[in-house]
Amino acid sequence: MTKQLYSAEEVAEQLGLHVRTVRGYLRDGRLRAVRIGKQYRISRDDLEAFVGAPLADPPEVVRHRHVDISSIVEIGAVDPGTAHRVSTLLTAVRTHPAEQPLHVKTVYDEERAHLKVIVVGGLADTRQLLELMQAVLE
Repeated sequence: MTKQLYSAEEVAEQLGLHVRTVRGYLRDGRLRAVRIGKQYRISRDDLEAFVGAPLADPPEVVRHRHVDISSIVEIGAVDPGTAHRVSTLLTAVRTHPAEQPLHVKTVYDEERAHLKVIVVGGLADTRQLLELMQAVLE
């Protein structure tokens, strides 16, 4: 469905003009409009007559669903070797082509023997990464 009434701001944006220029055209009567309250509304027909050509329909907006998952995995009692293996694995998986970008950050606290893994990415890629982590940790 195409929009039938436009505000002065929308007309200015469509024509690439400053809104004051459009308001001047409205006040001078060069561009016909209806005044509703304190605002002008310009019909599509009047705008096409002013421009001297039919207006192109705005492109239809196509939206694609985008799902991200954010995970924080905290692993206690991890020796430095295992922490290094997990970090290496996650780095290798992250460089593999993924459906969506996959962001991985690991932090190892050697004093507490604690590994924290932060993952942000698509559902399938995050699931796969968590399964690989589980396999290394078991």
